[in-house]
Amino acid sequence: MFRRRGSGAGAAGRPSGAGLPSGAPDALTTDALALDGVERSYRRGTTALAPVDLAVPRGRFLAVMGPSGSGKSTLLQCAAGLDRPTSGTVRIGGVDIGALGEAALTRLRRERVGFVFQTHNLVPSLSVLENVCLPLLLAGDPDAGRASRALAAVGLDGRAADRPAELSGGQQQRVAVARALVTSPDVVFADEPTGALDPATAQDVLALLRQAVDRDGHTVVMVTHDPAAAAWADEALFLAGGRVVTRLDRPGAAQVHGIMRNLPRRAA
Repeated sequence: MFRRRGSGAGAAGRPSGAGLPSGAPDALTTDALALDGVERSYRRGTTALAPVDLAVPRGRFLAVMGPSGSGKSTLLQCAAGLDRPTSGTVRIGGVDIGALGEAALTRLRRERVGFVFQTHNLVPSLSVLENVCLPLLLAGDPDAGRASRALAAVGLDGRAADRPAELSGGQQQRVAVARALVTSPDVVFADEPTGALDPATAQDVLALLRQAVDRDGHTVVMVTHDPAAAAWADEALFLAGGRVVTRLDRPGAAQVHGIMRNLPRRAA
């Protein structure tokens, strides 16, 4: 079980910067994300993810790291409901997503999960504001005021009418962060969110994710290969061969780099 650190932007030395399905437990009394014995295997006996147990409380920033092929992306996909595990249970806000049909699972991902990817995945024909409002529109609640507040939170309220092509790469990623947060999701999953950004711009985006955790109580699970990015998290989880091999509380870039350098390609 992870323990939440103190709140407030830059806390503890870090860099500054819709309803539940019927019968589900109260989201306020549960972890934002819980994995129990989650395993993912494919045909011909290939195991991408060995049984993983993980509990991430609300208001936590977790970095998931490991060498190529370690299972990072598989873990994120199973945790976010993008792929169904071979065995085990995934709960988002206390809801067992494995018990949901495809329509209900799609609704949960749309309303209670946020995504930030390496590529911005913005709709080029829509304005910045419309891109942020898109998850609300799909949920049947196109609240432009809410989208405007999300844009203001990432410092882009003055660019609401622009098209994505008129923004820099870093600004487009800020729009992606605003879009991920606009529904106040249980968990934001970020998959290499700074992989296509220069170091300075990457720091700005990471500061926004850190702020979303410290100031607004969001939960972020970020897959990254970058020790400097992991240093913004409350805890780093290291995978090798589809298994959790170690964890690091309050990770520093140098510590993360040292662990990554010594991780085996396959876990014992």
